[in-house]
Amino acid sequence: MELVKYINILRRRWWIILVAVAFTVGSAYIFSELQAKRYTSVAEVRVDPARPDWGLAQSAKMFLLNYVAAANSNTWAQRVIDKLQLSMTPDQLRSKVHFAAEDSRMVIRIEVEDYDGEQANRVAAEWAQQLIDWRNANNARQRKEDRVYAELIDYPRYTQSWPPSTKIMLAAGATFGLVVAGMVIFFLEWLEAGVICTPQDLERELNLVVIGAIPSSN
Repeated sequence: MELVKYINILRRRWWIILVAVAFTVGSAYIFSELQAKRYTSVAEVRVDPARPDWGLAQSAKMFLLNYVAAANSNTWAQRVIDKLQLSMTPDQLRSKVHFAAEDSRMVIRIEVEDYDGEQANRVAAEWAQQLIDWRNANNARQRKEDRVYAELIDYPRYTQSWPPSTKIMLAAGATFGLVVAGMVIFFLEWLEAGVICTPQDLERELNLVVIGAIPSSN
């Protein structure tokens, strides 16, 4: 009986679902189209000790953390700005760049976010090159067997980070529309719960059988 009740509710209120979903999906599409696209480029620099030695491997892991601390500075940002001739301050550039040391993979991860995907690629690649040059300069002062090498794994490639794809936005809009429609229908049904409109409603409320009804004067 409950299933039949819900089906009857859907038959009466289907237009609410349709309007709510259409509105939220349309709003999600417009929102997605109006958003300025942002892109993220990732450069990964692999760190390799010159020999498979536990002590040297530990030094390499320390190097990962030291690089993150050294690279996230106005000095390094200014070098990248000068090299690429960017029209921004070091603080502005640093706000777009994030670093992470992944010692399990022996990788330094450089993420650059920008409204220009190609520029994000150039910044990520140049920052990685600054690391490699810095490491090479340090290696030149050490014995060959004590060196730690840095190498760019692949040239960075950007991906769109905001807004999410149109399909995701539309799916989210449709889901939200269903939630809103459900809340509206629940509220309307709650308002009408105590209203007797049909003989069946009267029978259900009073637990009696209706044997007759006075016809409407109209």
